[in-house]
Amino acid sequence: MSDSENVHLVWLKRIRNLAGILGMILPWVALLGAVIVSKANPGSIPSAYWEDFSISATYYLTPPLAGILTTAAIVLMCYKGYTLKDHIVTTISGVFGILIVVFPCRCAIATEDMLVGFFQLPVKISHIVHCTSAVLFFILLAYNSIRLFTQTGNQNNMTDQKKIRNIVYRVCGIGMLCSMALMVIPVPFFAKTFIVEAIALTFFGISWLVKGGFLGILADK
Repeated sequence: MSDSENVHLVWLKRIRNLAGILGMILPWVALLGAVIVSKANPGSIPSAYWEDFSISATYYLTPPLAGILTTAAIVLMCYKGYTLKDHIVTTISGVFGILIVVFPCRCAIATEDMLVGFFQLPVKISHIVHCTSAVLFFILLAYNSIRLFTQTGNQNNMTDQKKIRNIVYRVCGIGMLCSMALMVIPVPFFAKTFIVEAIALTFFGISWLVKGGFLGILADK
């Protein structure tokens, strides 16, 4: 491997690890920020906010969603894999990540007559764009994990570690899709959206950390 190829590989691994870490910490940093704001302003947050709590809803209380997701989206857009398809899929994923931030969702503290987001749209319109972007964001991330991360140049030279990594990628991709499917199942429970989003982002994070060889996990010997 030439020096330039080695530099490119190191850069790819760092990008993958950064994306994975950002995805895994987002739910918990956003939750912590929302709790801190709520504790600092007792009685100011309606109970319905927590019953339908989501990562997206923290947009109205604390900045982690905007900061972390925007950073992750930029990382995805800057990512350039081994093929043009890799670059296109991750770039479009990053665009949808930005749209999630730019078009906030509806929640208990965002009344129907509010104008929200960068474009100051009625919340019901912003909510539609937000949810559509979120669904497409995770579908593309799942596709990336299932179809692109599992590619290999020569099937005959596939190592045992690569075979295991491919299983992890497929499990993570399917896990993201199943998490999204849970959203449409009419079984309400406390903070359902947050739990589903946290699970999906955990699968995303694991997939990208394994792809990035984080701490040598499943790396070829």
